[in-house]
Amino acid sequence: MIRRATIVTVGRLKGWAADGCEDYLERLRHYFPVEIIEVLEEDMNRRSPQEVLHTEAGRILKRIPQGAYTVALDRERGKQLSSEELAQKLETLGVSGHSHIAFVVGGPLGLASEVLDKADFRLSFGKVTLPHALARVVLLEQLFRAVKIERKEKYHW
Repeated sequence: MIRRATIVTVGRLKGWAADGCEDYLERLRHYFPVEIIEVLEEDMNRRSPQEVLHTEAGRILKRIPQGAYTVALDRERGKQLSSEELAQKLETLGVSGHSHIAFVVGGPLGLASEVLDKADFRLSFGKVTLPHALARVVLLEQLFRAVKIERKEKYHW
């Protein structure tokens, strides 16, 4: 299993999404360190979508930890995995020496191609479009579920 996770994400969370993330972060940190790195979300009203994506990509790429296996969330071209398959993938990565995983979550426009191209793996949570705040909550929940699956622990208490 992974020994450390970094989540590089566009934007700052508020309200219910921040509360949900904090809950799962607290649970996950019993198993391994998790760091959240929030990069500034570009103003979509002042720039074209391409400029927004490019600017956010620069911020994201600077913050991905060197040497970390990088997983980008990509609804359109990412691989859909069941919770069990995600647990198995993370376990396999850990066994093969990739103990630090960096997950990248884009903003409202997603991720620029330069970020997606640098990722070692693209993960999709399905064909539905999730708000980026919800995608972060789902990611943390799935990481927690993967840990429980890998350890053969009950998920619901």
